[in-house]
Amino acid sequence: MPIALYQVDAFADRLFTGNPAAVCPLAEWLDDELLQQIAFENNLSETAFFVADSQRADHFALRWFTPDAEVDLCGHATLASAFVIFEVLAHAGDSLHFHTRSGELTVTRTEGSALRMDFPAWPARELRGDEASVIAGALEAALGHRPLEIHRAVNLLAVFDSEETLRALRYSAALVPALEAAEAWGLIASAPGAPGAGHDFVSRFFAPLKGVDEDPVTGSAHCTLMPYWAERLQRSSLVGFQASRRGGTVRCEAKGDRVRLSGKCQLFLSGTLSLPA
Repeated sequence: MPIALYQVDAFADRLFTGNPAAVCPLAEWLDDELLQQIAFENNLSETAFFVADSQRADHFALRWFTPDAEVDLCGHATLASAFVIFEVLAHAGDSLHFHTRSGELTVTRTEGSALRMDFPAWPARELRGDEASVIAGALEAALGHRPLEIHRAVNLLAVFDSEETLRALRYSAALVPALEAAEAWGLIASAPGAPGAGHDFVSRFFAPLKGVDEDPVTGSAHCTLMPYWAERLQRSSLVGFQASRRGGTVRCEAKGDRVRLSGKCQLFLSGTLSLPA
């Protein structure tokens, strides 16, 4: 049973940067266990699968899998899926509608080669007192630096004093019990951008409980980052840089209870999965 597979670097201005995602167009849904096995075999932070809507040309059902589990929202694999539909499969329209576990997500062509996603905003609530102090201490023990602020949304958001501090964080296995104790599966670490760096804020994302120690560039994290930094900097349009080893730029707009996230993609490989009939 041959199935096409594309590996795309998302939020990447050039190859070997951004976040690689595998994308598999399907004629119909496969068994969930098989989808998970494919994602495990790919061993990327996300594998995306989509099925075209036979009644509506611009509509697709979309799902995302880490090597360990299906997730509710993934930005870079959505961007990569849209890139495959537009650029590889030569879709003629200017917008796509993905139906997902997080509702309908729209991706639109923009000027140049960037694509813009419309996602839900996930604003965070700041934690205070003993709860914040305990979590901050556990994160300091796990990463080597103590955050100034702790916020909670879908994931934890830890805010550090500077880009230099953020880049100096070192992942350790101690983050797993720290997240479990905080009842969170992922950690967004963020800080203001260094003066003259060309971006407004920086971030890193750790999700060891989902099988991803550190994600290269995380679109969904910006659903929380953008509301925080838009309020702090009093601006509705910002540039974020995820300071992982690969690195990637996410251009962000705040639109009420939505965020718009834009980035470029680069095709790395095209291939075929050979699965048993």
